[in-house]
Amino acid sequence: MLERRYNPITGEWVMISSSRQKRPNLPKDSCPICPGVLELPEEYDLVSFENRFPALKRDAPEVEKNSNILIREKSQGICEVVVYTENHDSELSQMPLKQIEKLINMWADRTKELSSYEFIKYIFIFENKGKEVGATLPHPHGQLYAFPFLPPRIQLKMEALEKWYTKRNSCAICDVIKEEKNRKSRIVYETDSIISLVPFYARYPYEVHVYPKRHVETIYELSNKEKKEFALVLKTITNKYNGLFTTPFPYMMMFFQKPFNINRTTHFFHFHVEFISPMRGPNLIKWVASVESGTWVFINPIEPEQAAKQLKNVEVNFDV
Repeated sequence: MLERRYNPITGEWVMISSSRQKRPNLPKDSCPICPGVLELPEEYDLVSFENRFPALKRDAPEVEKNSNILIREKSQGICEVVVYTENHDSELSQMPLKQIEKLINMWADRTKELSSYEFIKYIFIFENKGKEVGATLPHPHGQLYAFPFLPPRIQLKMEALEKWYTKRNSCAICDVIKEEKNRKSRIVYETDSIISLVPFYARYPYEVHVYPKRHVETIYELSNKEKKEFALVLKTITNKYNGLFTTPFPYMMMFFQKPFNINRTTHFFHFHVEFISPMRGPNLIKWVASVESGTWVFINPIEPEQAAKQLKNVEVNFDV
């Protein structure tokens, strides 16, 4: 079954995809995204392809609509897998900067191409790293979901950013960047073009946000210089994560950019990346339980300023 169902109590769409039960889960014998496996070539640099077990499908089947209360729609959209490198034993923190730059260009190219489809309203790029956050394959890769609707958290971001802009005639994220640069206590690492910090309002203990200092709405608007520095920041943050407790650090990396093909202005939206992790200490997990899951009200057990200091003080060494 592949369809989406509407929740009239919350206004959310829930995607039903029974094929996802068949996904490979940390296979021991062979990796399906290594070179020469499935339809992948014997050698590749980086590659993207449509997910074999999608929650959204370009040619999604029509669904029966037999109720005006229990509302369902076809799950039309696009789900892609983006494989970062042919090296199975690598990860973002270990990849050469040139490879990360190529990956950023691929993310930008895929965003631009998929946004040309009129039925696509939002493009969400993400990576789940580590079994603690549900990653089912250890080979370095991420995913891209092109939605036919605006996900609830995107709607909330849009409303909040637009409200801020209407009231102050300025971008909320641009204002946050200026304030954090003045205060300095939550900055983890920055370059001329890109800043990373533990936000004042962090929900998770070691949450890190990455912001271009220039106001851009999408990843493909970044200049070549900004992409180079963006690659450096991504590599630095993931290395600091691994060095924090001197152990592989699980995380979710999520890209947020403006919606597409909607009859609404988006100039107030500022492209950004959020890293979150369940880790709250060595071998300690922060579980998202009833309060957070049921109300979206988060309880952070570590002060953002302390988390930023810990991450900032982690020394990382790699060739630039």
